[in-house]
Amino acid sequence: MASRKSPLFDTATTVGKIMSFLGVSALCGLLAAGLIFPLAASGGAAAAAGTDILEDIPAELAEEPLSVPSHIYASDGTELATFYAENRQPVALEDISQEMIDAIIAIEDERFYEHGGVDPRGLSRALVHNATSDSQQGASTITQQYVNNMLINAVVITGEGRLTISGTGEKTYADKLREMKLAVAVEQEMTKDEILAGYLNIVLLGGRTYGVEAAAQYYWGIPASELNVAQSAVLAGMVQSPNGYNPEVDPEASQARRDIVLGSMLDEEVITEEEYDEAVASGLGLDISREEVGCVSASMGEYFCDYVRREILASDTFGPDEAAREELLDRGGLRITTTLDPDAQTAAEEGVMETVPADDSSGAGAAISSVEPGTGNILAMAQNRVFTPEPGDGNTTLNYNVDAEDGGGNGFQPGSSLKPFVVAAYLEEGGETDDVVDASVDEWGDTSRWEASCLERGYTTSDQDWTVGNVEEDSNRRMTIDYGVYFSVNTATLATASDMDLCAITNLTDRLGVHRATDTSQGLSPQNPSFVLGTDEIAPLTQAAAYAAFAADGTFCEPRAILEVTDTHGNEYDVPEANCDQVIDEDIVAQVNDITINIAEGTIAAGDPPFPMAGKTGTTDEAAHTWFVGYSSGVSTASWIGNPESNQGYRGRTVAGEFYEEFFGSTLAAPMWLDYMEQVGGDYDTSDFREADDSPFEDRRDRERYRDGGTVSEGGDPGTDGSAVDSEDDSDDDSDDENSNNGGNNDSDGDDD
Repeated sequence: MASRKSPLFDTATTVGKIMSFLGVSALCGLLAAGLIFPLAASGGAAAAAGTDILEDIPAELAEEPLSVPSHIYASDGTELATFYAENRQPVALEDISQEMIDAIIAIEDERFYEHGGVDPRGLSRALVHNATSDSQQGASTITQQYVNNMLINAVVITGEGRLTISGTGEKTYADKLREMKLAVAVEQEMTKDEILAGYLNIVLLGGRTYGVEAAAQYYWGIPASELNVAQSAVLAGMVQSPNGYNPEVDPEASQARRDIVLGSMLDEEVITEEEYDEAVASGLGLDISREEVGCVSASMGEYFCDYVRREILASDTFGPDEAAREELLDRGGLRITTTLDPDAQTAAEEGVMETVPADDSSGAGAAISSVEPGTGNILAMAQNRVFTPEPGDGNTTLNYNVDAEDGGGNGFQPGSSLKPFVVAAYLEEGGETDDVVDASVDEWGDTSRWEASCLERGYTTSDQDWTVGNVEEDSNRRMTIDYGVYFSVNTATLATASDMDLCAITNLTDRLGVHRATDTSQGLSPQNPSFVLGTDEIAPLTQAAAYAAFAADGTFCEPRAILEVTDTHGNEYDVPEANCDQVIDEDIVAQVNDITINIAEGTIAAGDPPFPMAGKTGTTDEAAHTWFVGYSSGVSTASWIGNPESNQGYRGRTVAGEFYEEFFGSTLAAPMWLDYMEQVGGDYDTSDFREADDSPFEDRRDRERYRDGGTVSEGGDPGTDGSAVDSEDDSDDDSDDENSNNGGNNDSDGDDD
């Protein structure tokens, strides 16, 4: 215990010596009389034995920090959730009502300000009572009780020693002696007010509620400074039996005990007869303010809260193992400030629930993950489910937005939302977006070789013969790279990949942090060529972070959720700073953006975007998973609608009360994304994207002609036959990018992307 000289003992040394003498004398006298150690031996033997024990007992109280709740906050300080093993809110003595102070002293230690830690009169009274009565009477002073609670706290925190609190084991005579000696020592180190404040902050007051501040808030929803006479008497009465006199559990017993305390207060003349009568006549007046613990009761962002909790438990910054980290979270009074934007989170939560209600009969899931380009800060994380372990439709603790190790599932196939990565890799290999590929090939044999320099053989083949189809008619022909991506032509993507090294694609996705949701150390594999059509399961947060690099001129940032962690003592814990690297050349990014801007602004925003935006849709077999992943300069967001339970799709089914013959990324995922971005995007950077050095688009009219199926250069077209493409403005309908892939099993007949 830190040495702090008590003003009482510094300024009144004579009184201090007398008080200390009385305390030690009482101990020695009781030892000599054999009252504390009624050994079989008599006289001097007992006294000698007691004296030896007294000398062996440490005189200093080894203090351990009190268990204090931890709190998770949004970036603006909004409290999200509380974690605790003991609900405690430490306050100074001046923040506790005088009525509470008077009540505890009156019932527990009326001579608190007179003794030196041990009360000889109280001891004598208890000894006589216990010797002449069947009932037992205690004589512990408030100081002794404070010591006992501190010892218990130390055992809980360190796991060393043993508990002596009622209900966890009877005190031995050695326990009592140790408590007395430590009480005398504490009185010489701390002021009476310090002891009283410490006691009122540590004492158990029912359930997991500790200290008068937490108790006042729990039972009446008021601070301890506002406790009146009757309320104070209730709490003071609970000290003897925190659960037996719990007003919530047994109001009759609590009220009877309260009235005993009020009688003691009247006897000690700290309340008047009138105050006594009024308090006794009153009811308990409970207004229970139950504060649930953990992410289940988070004010918002329950799934994000769980993500943060798991980050704490996984980091050795907060302890050597998970058990120690959980102990710190539950008891260490951590203040965890996160990256969450409450406004963005509210918009995301409303968006997913309005798009597909949690208990929708379709069982469809909806999720939004949003990150900030240039920092990786997670701004929002929402899904159309209720975070609870309780069974029921729409209930789950599985986080659709994240990897399995972070509380998520197996991830979801991204479909055509993977195509911008293929284009970026193609450009890195020296290609151009207006290069022409032969998209007429839609059958691939198991002997077809695909270059893959990072594999042992330097190439790979498909596991079996497979056929790939496209949704758009007249898509199996020659076309430019950018046209193929804009209309999401699967055969064009495969033609692009077949002309390059597949490992160049996986090298790029590795740099963008793209990995399987089931194994964060496992990036996309070029072993099966179908991966270029988005057959490997990926979490929405991974998608949002990867696309953020296109918004940040090629700078990829690891997603992060925690900005700062401090504890009750002001100690700061090391948390990761923004971890960003330039992973793609900015001009290559600008060329990719030329294509994805057309999709987001022209198709999704119907030519009237609120600010510059870009993105790409994606749909898997039978529309089991549909996406729109897009970005402004300041926000990157992955929007997912799909089946979290199986690969059964939503074509020809009813979702959110509407029947859909066709179901694509542009059906629900894209509108959900646009609505969210319109609400949130304006709070962040909305500047124009960087122009590519050799962009074929000179102005918006060029983009509009391109979206209508024309070309930028006169007389040319996305094909090579010299005729303009007649698309019938397909980019404006639900099939703007939806074509087919093999769903990862190489046997698709081609009906989606």
